[in-house]
Amino acid sequence: MQSLPRAIIAFGSLALLAACGRIIPESTPNPIDVTSARLAGVKSGPAVSSFGLGTSDAEAGLRSFIESCPTLLRRDDRTGLTRQSDWQAACDAAPAAKGNAANFFQTYFETAQIGSGEAFATGYFEPEIRGCRTRKPGCEVPVYAIPGDLIRRWPDSTPEAERTGRPPLGRIDANGDFVQYFDRTAIEEGALEGRGLEIAYAVDPVEMFFLQIQGSGRLKLDDGGVMRIGYAGQNGRGYTGIGGVMRERGLLGDGPGQYAGSMQGIMQYIRENPEDGRDLMRLNKSWIFFRELTGDGPLGSIGVPVRRESSVAVDPRFVPYGAPVWLDLDRDVADGLWIAQDTGGAIKGANRFDTFWGAGEDARTIAGGMSGRGTAYILLPKGTVKRLNTK
Repeated sequence: MQSLPRAIIAFGSLALLAACGRIIPESTPNPIDVTSARLAGVKSGPAVSSFGLGTSDAEAGLRSFIESCPTLLRRDDRTGLTRQSDWQAACDAAPAAKGNAANFFQTYFETAQIGSGEAFATGYFEPEIRGCRTRKPGCEVPVYAIPGDLIRRWPDSTPEAERTGRPPLGRIDANGDFVQYFDRTAIEEGALEGRGLEIAYAVDPVEMFFLQIQGSGRLKLDDGGVMRIGYAGQNGRGYTGIGGVMRERGLLGDGPGQYAGSMQGIMQYIRENPEDGRDLMRLNKSWIFFRELTGDGPLGSIGVPVRRESSVAVDPRFVPYGAPVWLDLDRDVADGLWIAQDTGGAIKGANRFDTFWGAGEDARTIAGGMSGRGTAYILLPKGTVKRLNTK
């Protein structure tokens, strides 16, 4: 998915749920205050050949790796693990390896354990909801493009010494002052109406809310077509995971009168309690703007399509974008080879992953309930770990 960074979920208490049903642990096995893979510690893992990499898994991984090679060869690696030139041999050999992908990964890669290697993985998917290109009764939830007055700048009150990093997002108000941009409530109440920003409309505001959290999705149009939309920007307001709020209020759980701690359970509550559900959704002040996508898949944060059971979101401080990742989890459906092609606001720290499951009801079910723990290894060009540990 194109990064929201997607989901922008805060860490909290054990089993805290984000609005999309992701379970966020009380503490991660690898501290999130460590700022890079080098600082987390790197040691050799088992040989790639020991994984028993299956043919279909290897071929799918090879396809995504090939698509990621331009990023590997031009982008600086924030992890501190690799140099662009380290990937050249594998990227040169990859196109000819089709049909023999497992051997390719065994030949060109070794494995590295980052920090403890203890992994935590969630899931995301590409929602498909009903929509239309032009507004009509029953199809009136706007899908907005980025407004022209959404800008980045420092408020005049910010001292020069504090103007580090990226300036905040906001707008210039009628008095000429830089202020925060409209939040979810203001936008739902019409702050952007009449400006020609609507690229489409959705039928169901609840489904649209969850599509915003995922960051991209498909509109199943009333004319029988499908329109793919992807993340184009965000209003600069903070994200609140409503699943966490619901748990704090005692609405989620296994007790009498509680709702299941999953995306499906959260949606059930909102539909059965429409006024409270609307107010709950409005606690999340973040609003996502979209653009129409063309091509064969939603785009990840490196600009290539993310693919079912092949693409994984990572923290790019700990996993190089484009690198293969091997997961061995207590959720067997997520075991295997993945390629790091995306990121997300909730995906922070070493060995934190978000697995992509494509579109459809099975993807929704798997992703909505995905919470896997186990071991992760990063596949790096051979010789990398020795070089890192001899410096």
